[in-house]
Amino acid sequence: MNKPEVERQKSPNLGFWGRIGLESLWIFCKFFSILPYWFRYYVVEPAVFGALRLLRYRYRVVTENLRNSFPEKSPEELRAIRRGFYRTLAEIFVDTFSLAGLTDEKCRQVVVVKDLEKQMAAVEERDWIALTAHLGCWEYCSFWGLIFPSQVVVAVYHPLRSRVFDELYKRLRRHTNIYPVSMHESLRFYLRNREKGIDGKNIVMGLIADQNPPRRPDSHWFRFLNRDTIFFDGGEKLALRCGLPVYCCWLRRVKPGYYEMDFDRIYDGEEEVAPHEITERYVRRLEQKIREYPDLWMWSHKRWKHKSPADLARMECERKQK
Repeated sequence: MNKPEVERQKSPNLGFWGRIGLESLWIFCKFFSILPYWFRYYVVEPAVFGALRLLRYRYRVVTENLRNSFPEKSPEELRAIRRGFYRTLAEIFVDTFSLAGLTDEKCRQVVVVKDLEKQMAAVEERDWIALTAHLGCWEYCSFWGLIFPSQVVVAVYHPLRSRVFDELYKRLRRHTNIYPVSMHESLRFYLRNREKGIDGKNIVMGLIADQNPPRRPDSHWFRFLNRDTIFFDGGEKLALRCGLPVYCCWLRRVKPGYYEMDFDRIYDGEEEVAPHEITERYVRRLEQKIREYPDLWMWSHKRWKHKSPADLARMECERKQK
């Protein structure tokens, strides 16, 4: 058994009640996943959608994010996007818990890859980076490791505060050729395994890069959805350090629970690029996708917590004018 397998099977120290909670949640997920498709997507999903609307889940955050991102849209258009977002969130709820019952074969059925042969030929026998976002059911992006079994997807994730839910999500993500690895361990994990691969297979580092990162003194600001925004740059740093090509990975909903996966190369692993250029290309592609499918992005996230120096100067100027 190689080292990744050991890490994969390592059990967390949750304590008695933590383990009881974990196993109870896992039983619920397994039960939910075997419910009929029509019940999950045409009964449970509308019920969750109704509950989210009734409870006005992060209503102010969603409304403010939409208003600031699309100042050109009318109130009616913004309401339609907000409604579509809550429907997407309800579907993600069903998709995520359904992972507990998805076999490897079923995973290959719920996701189809656009231009599959072309993508397989482009990345065959080499490691590469897949940058994705909270656009649709992002968890399904890792199914590439099942669709192209000669490669292993390292699904890099941000650990949850609750150790019970963190372990639950790791269980939900585990399939053949898919290894969930904490973002804090991802670089060491890749460097340790890149020479021989994992079980002799090439490695795909799957990164969700649209989250709100901690602000650093050297943080670079990108213009994104009408505001100055900082992004995680770990994907760019890894690509330049190891000479890895970078692809954006997008999911488009075909019907409830089914998606089409699409890849877009933004770096070939060899090109000379300016600092932050790879991340800039990702940001531009992401904004394009959000404008094309605005209801699929995670608008409930407090994405713009940090203010750029330009924003702070403008706010100070406005304060003095009052």
